[in-house]
Amino acid sequence: MDNITWMANHTGGSYFILMGLFSQSKHPAVLGVVIFIVFLMALSGNALLILLIYSDAHLHIPMHFFIRQLSLMDMVYISITVPKMLMDQVMGMNRISAPECGMQMFLYLTLVGSEFFLLAAMAYDRYMAICHPLRYPVLMNHRVCLFLASGCWFLGSVDGFMLTPITMTFPFCRSREIHHFFCEVPAVTMLSCSDTSLHETLMYLCCVLMFLIPVTVISSSYSFILHTIHRMNSAAGQKKAFATCSSHMTVVILFYGAAIYTYMLPSSYHTPEKDIMVSVFYTILMPVLNPLIYSFRNKDVMGALKKMLTVGPIFQ
Repeated sequence: MDNITWMANHTGGSYFILMGLFSQSKHPAVLGVVIFIVFLMALSGNALLILLIYSDAHLHIPMHFFIRQLSLMDMVYISITVPKMLMDQVMGMNRISAPECGMQMFLYLTLVGSEFFLLAAMAYDRYMAICHPLRYPVLMNHRVCLFLASGCWFLGSVDGFMLTPITMTFPFCRSREIHHFFCEVPAVTMLSCSDTSLHETLMYLCCVLMFLIPVTVISSSYSFILHTIHRMNSAAGQKKAFATCSSHMTVVILFYGAAIYTYMLPSSYHTPEKDIMVSVFYTILMPVLNPLIYSFRNKDVMGALKKMLTVGPIFQ
């Protein structure tokens, strides 16, 4: 009973109202079908990529180990927001309880932070493969890969543990309508009737650190990679090195660009409509694009897929 009273005092009730995408759409049923199809494509594409990497011995290398981690993050990532949004639309409900909102926020922040550091680990892996090819199997052994992946998940969870409790303990005495399709920190913070300037500063500093470390690793890795490629005498070697890095750089630019807009630009640059569109891009579309980028541009993955389709069951 005390917990219910506490929640009511701090949120104006034990739930929020997610306005979502459908309230702004002229054809919500069509939009729901499209999002559902995209959701299925994201799950099936990432699950297939994980299956291929797990089952094909030729793909048991560090680069594909990190791609498998990225696919796992994307599957959880899109499952946090889309099923709830579609279920609310079908059932005609758009409420989310305060504990569910906090859990959604925590998982989302954890996965976003984890993906920041995973992209940095993938850049470091490409640096080791191109700049130190002879020592690469030793320097990037399975134990090192597990350590880097575990570190990415841990550092991502630190972001969730820092921002979620602070955001959810604000007194929400304004409207409980969240102008978003999930409990994202900036959208929830806007409902507070207290001074949130300190929280916004903390969030900004936290995001700067979450960006600064991975961006430093990525930029340093690719500086050495470009220097090494420039010194290569073989045009074929240069082409192969560029091919192995281009997919990763595409994902880095798309993901970091959207995240910088959401968490680092001042509130004056934000509107609910812009925030929703940007969130749709990196929350719903990116999990679909990632397996496409890493599969169609990867000869080994495409070879494993063709082998599965032509030879038969991949576990035989």
